[in-house]
Amino acid sequence: MAHHDACEIFDVVVVGGGPAGATAAADLAASGHRVLLLDKAGRIKPCGGAIPPRLIRDFAIPDALLVARIRSARMVAPSARHVDMPVGDGFVGMVDREHFDPYLRERAALAGAELRDGLFERISRDAPGLATVHYRSDKGAADHRARARLVIGADGATSAVGRAEIPGHARMRQVFAYHEIIRRPADAAHDGARCDVYYQGRLSPDFYAWIFPHGETVSVGTGSARKGFSLRGAIRDLRAGTGLDACETIRREGAPIPLKPLRRWDNGRDVLLAGDAAGVVAPASGEGIYYAMLGGRLAAEAAKAFLATDDARALAGARKRFMRLHGRVFWILGMMQWVWYRSDALRERFVAICKDRDVQQLTWDAYMNKELVRAKPAAHARIFFKDLAHLFRWVSP
Repeated sequence: MAHHDACEIFDVVVVGGGPAGATAAADLAASGHRVLLLDKAGRIKPCGGAIPPRLIRDFAIPDALLVARIRSARMVAPSARHVDMPVGDGFVGMVDREHFDPYLRERAALAGAELRDGLFERISRDAPGLATVHYRSDKGAADHRARARLVIGADGATSAVGRAEIPGHARMRQVFAYHEIIRRPADAAHDGARCDVYYQGRLSPDFYAWIFPHGETVSVGTGSARKGFSLRGAIRDLRAGTGLDACETIRREGAPIPLKPLRRWDNGRDVLLAGDAAGVVAPASGEGIYYAMLGGRLAAEAAKAFLATDDARALAGARKRFMRLHGRVFWILGMMQWVWYRSDALRERFVAICKDRDVQQLTWDAYMNKELVRAKPAAHARIFFKDLAHLFRWVSP
């Protein structure tokens, strides 16, 4: 690797090359800004890998990256009863993060961003209007530095940038996710176009477990915020109970996943967060890739406004716009998680509600296109009252 001048100057340094950081870097570089994208090499995030049609459209994801096309979801209750929810028209795409993330980073580099392996260490400020990012190369080589007018922290839930620069970041609530990527079983019982979601306390006391097909492989995972709950033990049980214990395990991955968007995504000066670092993973569903990429795009737009005006108030625009678009869905999903994931009796009811045609239709509409369909207030009202009926049946003796 060439020796970098002690202090090159960029418009923006993006820390973290996952979906959020790579998208922000690509958008900024494409509009002519000088961008450095720092990514620490070799880490693959545990992730079910589902991406909705809206993401495939908005971010021009090529077919070649889709390892599977999902046509239905199976919701499995604690009693092992299940409800199948067909997608209807279209499909949900599945990607493997091992290939998806490098593709996005490569796309940022093609747009003109400079891509480097580097581990963020700290930010210092000794030149007016510029932040100096100190980082180590993956060889452990000492202090590299790059200066920029703005730093975008897209370095995950335990964001070093966020912890250093955004008050309260270290207190962010998190679920820990763990999955095993296994070789696909040869038997006909395994449906390569169906995602199975397990709402069972023994597999997760406060979240869900999953079996998601990835073409030649399968992701088997779970998540929990409960300290001391054995995620590995749960996956061992799930694999044993579904006949997947004999399949070869290719890799195992674990990572924290945030549960709630942070109140502030910027430091009012020269740092802005995106993706998991900002806390944008949907509660209840745990969906993150679409929200991360949208967060990256909104961060890039806020960054362009900031670079054009030098007004740090422009940075708050990323969170404002995100919450205007998705704050309501996050609130509803948060309530759902709080209400239905508390006990197996409630999980049983939750899965029963999924039999409802209105619920299925609305769920897929909201998931596939990322908007609550305003055109169907009657369906919303029906679901709301059905939900209440279920709850009160649970509450009353």
